[in-house]
Amino acid sequence: MNFLRGVMGGQSAGPQHTEAETIQKLCDRVASSTLLDDRRNAVRALKSLSKKYRLEVGIQAMEHLIHVLQTDRSDSEIIGYALDTLYNIISNDEEEEVEENSTRQSEDLGSQFTEIFIKQPENVTLLLSLLEEFDFHVRWPGVKLLTSLLKQLGPQVQQIILVSPMGVSRLMDLLADSREVIRNDGVLLLQALTRSNGAIQKIVAFENAFERLLDIITEEGNSDGGIVVEDCLILLQNLLKNNNSNQNFFKEGSYIQRMKPWFEVGDENSGWSAQKVTNLHLMLQLVRVLVSPTNPPGATSSCQKAMFQCGLLQQLCTILMATGIPADILTETINTVSEVIRGCQVNQDYFASVNAPSNPPRPAIVVLLMSMVNERQPFVLRCAVLYCFQCFLYKNQKGQGEIVSTLLPSTIDATGNSVSAGQLLCGGLFSTDSLSNWCAAVALAHALQENATQKEQLLRVQLATSIGNPPVSLLQQCTNILSQGSKIQTRVGLLMLLCTWLSNCPIVVTHFLHNSANVPFLTGQIAENLGEEEQLVQGLCALLLGISIYFNDNSLENYMKEKLKQLIEKRIGKENFIEKLGFISKHELYSRASQKPQPSFPSPEHMIFDHEFTKLVKELEGVITKAIYKSSEEDKKEEEVKKTLEQHDNIVTHYKNMIREQDLQLEELKQQVSTLKCQNEQLQTAVTQQVSQIQQHKDQYNLLKVQLGKDSHHQGSHSDGAQMNGIQPEISRLREEIEELKSYQELLQSQLAEKDSLIENLKSSQTSSVMNEQTSATALPRDSEQVAELQQELATLKSQLNLQSLEITRLQAEKQELLQKTEALAKSVPVQGEGENVAAAKTTDVEGRLSALLQETRELKNEIKALSEERTAIKEQLDTSNSTIAILQNEKEKLDLEIADSKKEQDDLLVLLADQDQKILSLKSKLKDLGHPVEEEDESGDQEDEDDENEDGDRDQDI
Repeated sequence: MNFLRGVMGGQSAGPQHTEAETIQKLCDRVASSTLLDDRRNAVRALKSLSKKYRLEVGIQAMEHLIHVLQTDRSDSEIIGYALDTLYNIISNDEEEEVEENSTRQSEDLGSQFTEIFIKQPENVTLLLSLLEEFDFHVRWPGVKLLTSLLKQLGPQVQQIILVSPMGVSRLMDLLADSREVIRNDGVLLLQALTRSNGAIQKIVAFENAFERLLDIITEEGNSDGGIVVEDCLILLQNLLKNNNSNQNFFKEGSYIQRMKPWFEVGDENSGWSAQKVTNLHLMLQLVRVLVSPTNPPGATSSCQKAMFQCGLLQQLCTILMATGIPADILTETINTVSEVIRGCQVNQDYFASVNAPSNPPRPAIVVLLMSMVNERQPFVLRCAVLYCFQCFLYKNQKGQGEIVSTLLPSTIDATGNSVSAGQLLCGGLFSTDSLSNWCAAVALAHALQENATQKEQLLRVQLATSIGNPPVSLLQQCTNILSQGSKIQTRVGLLMLLCTWLSNCPIVVTHFLHNSANVPFLTGQIAENLGEEEQLVQGLCALLLGISIYFNDNSLENYMKEKLKQLIEKRIGKENFIEKLGFISKHELYSRASQKPQPSFPSPEHMIFDHEFTKLVKELEGVITKAIYKSSEEDKKEEEVKKTLEQHDNIVTHYKNMIREQDLQLEELKQQVSTLKCQNEQLQTAVTQQVSQIQQHKDQYNLLKVQLGKDSHHQGSHSDGAQMNGIQPEISRLREEIEELKSYQELLQSQLAEKDSLIENLKSSQTSSVMNEQTSATALPRDSEQVAELQQELATLKSQLNLQSLEITRLQAEKQELLQKTEALAKSVPVQGEGENVAAAKTTDVEGRLSALLQETRELKNEIKALSEERTAIKEQLDTSNSTIAILQNEKEKLDLEIADSKKEQDDLLVLLADQDQKILSLKSKLKDLGHPVEEEDESGDQEDEDDENEDGDRDQDI
């Protein structure tokens, strides 16, 4: 404490001698008094002096106050006084107005007293334990004191709390306190605790902080709430910003869905208070934290999808198109929507479908672009719209095509009733406002980013410059404006557009060089010695000329690579050209633009570079430098190597396509084999059912035969003529039914004959499929159709046999009824004789009829025997069908062998591909030896090809 005493001694306006003595006496009383009331009164007196005489009380009383906290915990009043006194000593928040030269000294006092307090880590642990007390007079001053300690020496206090057992958990209990004062100050405490400490942020998040904070925000009224909502939002930002673990936990906990009600702003006339604007601004920033481009791509993408699914993006677009929104909220909403849709195809497609509530409705993109090219709009709003347009086109080839299509002649509205995005961009590109020129050029460059198709399509755009003159191309008009010597910002924007347009597209380079005035203009600009302001334009002209050389396909004889390099060497000099090219990356605004995608500039004059363009410069600067110094022989060797690589790539592509086709064929064959297996199983099931049904028919036939024998016995034992007359009609009816059965049998025989012919056709087609694989692939579907027809025929046969079985059953039942009638008639015949003559006549008549009945019975037996033989023939034919099915199974096994042969051929192709890859690697090594850079994209593409081949090989092994 010697340095503190020195400070006290050096103060010119120190306390009176009596006041210093009073503080000393109070400290002695706190240290030596045995009565609690005396100590309490002394601490209360020190509290009253601590604000005015902060230094003296701190020097003399801090040790005694800490001792009170340790020994008098049973008395909440003295503990509260001690905590308040320590807070007054350490805190700088309640300083009375002092002169400026003493303000810094008071701040130093707070940090010095804090350092003394935390020198013993047990003091912080003691303070954490006191926060468990529910008494208001203990808990509230304890919260304020710990908050002040964190503000003074945050990292050191954070480390002590982090290693303290259950330290963070004790502080989290403050959010559940029913007293709002303690809860709100607890939020402030957690703000200071979580600042710039990832470990504590994770602990706080997993202590259910998100749930509690969102509940508080909801209770306070969301965006309409007071400063408590603002404090909770700041704490949420501390927990989520640059903390991937917490962001993932926030998303998986479905907390994103709870953010949607924040942006239900209600009626536009409800008013916008300053607190509501602050709250909504923080809420939008919190959304941006979750989808920031600096986050890992996977985490950002998942949050973007969740925001679309829960309707948060839709709610933001509603605010975007609403009226009466404050300018700063509208600007931040545009920036937020930009990052929610950036690189997410689903969100980008939705944003393209959003319409403004106008009459007639206009797309939101068109309305925003109207603001961007309007020089009367605020600068920050125009920057936000440009960022939104860039994010809409980022990795969105569909959106790029839609924007470029609005410039093409076939899609321009002839009536002129509506304005398109392309027309707005062209209007901004050629307006008198240099900022509109720059924004439109950069926006149009993003419509061409990494999209060679749209670069070629943009060549079709024709512009009508004036009445009576023929239209000129957009490319020509851009070069015309460059040559007219417009403002630097306009020329920089047009040069960035041209560099983006020409890069990686030889066709556009050819069109650019076809205008004979372009190359002399560029060389003239580069060769001149201009001031510092023009150096950036010279560097961009050098970059454009270098792109024209590097991506030149030598289709124009006067502007071949070698001739252009000779022109540079004669008129500019290679060293001078490379020096001018380096002006771009050395510019003071270049590094600032390369840091983040969002265009953020303090003023319009600083709006020079675009983020994506800086990436293009970094990519091309080195290769253009090498291309300038390369000789013609090296260029020829490089061209030869490129052609060889292209040939090998074509061979590899050919084999890949062949493998894919064979994969498709194998899949089709596997499907056909599985279909045939199913059909075979179905046929086998049908045959089994037919066999069982035939066996049932046999059993029924045997039973009928026995019953017929019994009928003959009953007929021979009775001699009543009336009985014979009753049986005779039944016999005739049975004879007719037997005739019907015979007709059914003939029909079945004809159907079986047709089935045999189908089986023979199937055999012949299967034999031809074995001789030729390609013929087999086309014949298999036809055979499967024939097998299906065979199955249908067998099903028909099954149904007909069922009908026959039903007929036999019915005949059996009728026979049984006939036997019952015969027995009843036999019992009713009178036994008395009427005379010998009459009996003899009746006996003769009955015997004649009985003999006729026996004859009919024998005929029935013969017919039944014939029916049994027919059934036997049917069974033999079914056995023949089984043998045919076995033949089909053999044919399937042959097909399996053919599939194995195809797999072997594919293995040979994979070996050949491996050899080709080895050759490509050797050629790439030769390229490296020749000094030609091997681009990583090619290598990554080769790696992807190898991965595809490995996946194809794995699929072959699975087959």
